Amino acid sequence: MLTIPEAQQRLLPEMYPLLQSRYRILQSIQLMQPIGRRTLAESLKMTEREIRKETDILREQGLLDIQKLGMVCTSDGIAVIEQLRALVYEWSGLTQLAKLLEKRFGLQHVIVVPGDYNEDETVLTLLGKEAAHQFLSNIIGEQVVAVTGGKSVASLAQFLQPIDAKQNVTFVAARGGIGHEMQMQANTLVATFAMQMNAQHRTLFLPEHLSEQAYQAMLKEPMVIEMMAYYDRADCVIHGIGSAEEMAVRRNSSPEDLRILEEKGAVSEAFGYYFNAEGAIVHRIRTIGIQLEQVEQCKHVIAVAAGKQKVNAMLSYFKVAPKQTIFITDEAAAKEIAERYL
Repeated sequence: MLTIPEAQQRLLPEMYPLLQSRYRILQSIQLMQPIGRRTLAESLKMTEREIRKETDILREQGLLDIQKLGMVCTSDGIAVIEQLRALVYEWSGLTQLAKLLEKRFGLQHVIVVPGDYNEDETVLTLLGKEAAHQFLSNIIGEQVVAVTGGKSVASLAQFLQPIDAKQNVTFVAARGGIGHEMQMQANTLVATFAMQMNAQHRTLFLPEHLSEQAYQAMLKEPMVIEMMAYYDRADCVIHGIGSAEEMAVRRNSSPEDLRILEEKGAVSEAFGYYFNAEGAIVHRIRTIGIQLEQVEQCKHVIAVAAGKQKVNAMLSYFKVAPKQTIFITDEAAAKEIAERYL
């Protein structure tokens, strides 16, 4: 039996492309506001003439407003975006695509946002919005939340909101320092998330690469003992999925280490573990941070990753991903996975 959205699409097939186009324009304005027509046209790969025509119609309907600094969504526009989200995702096939990935990889929930991470800058913002919504909807009472670094995880920040005074959330850095991008470090992100939510946070100012002697000595330090206790009782983990080569380069790994990873067939990295295409651990760095077995014990695991270039890494990690994982990705990556493996 046809669902209502399917019946509507069969009866009025010409309506969907127009609905999808205007929805995408309005949603992009909300995500990037205030924004000018030229910038919006460049972002959506449309002509200024097309943008002008469609935004004039949206303005006449009271869904957007044109101000000195650019276009912004009205409250009615925001309401329309939220009310039509499920319908647009259903008609575009994103809902069905997400369900296919859920079933194939045994994940708790998959969300596929429209667009291509590599071509549309709003996709990263959409990923953050969806991930933040999933996180906020699962906060109940006292929570310890472990957070890794990276651009995808950082995208949640602008969508986090102050929590109720009765809730007690503590963000903890899931790993020490990695690379040189301070804004994307776990320590920076837990401080930012905590500030956005009026919550507490704990940082871990330790390098990721430690000698065996230094590693054993650090395990006895009071600060490390405290962090390990937090990891043991973490309720939620928010993390990205990195390709093995990308993460090794970010860690300033030596040519010898890069050669070893290549020889062992490392494809993906998460929590300091490198996995091959079958999901087997082929390398593990000596680091202070949350361990894979601690992640597996968490009630909620939110993974955010996008881009077709990360598909191999995603598929590798899915072999070992906890079943309670909520995965948020983009349309381009999801379709690539579906075409290759489903």
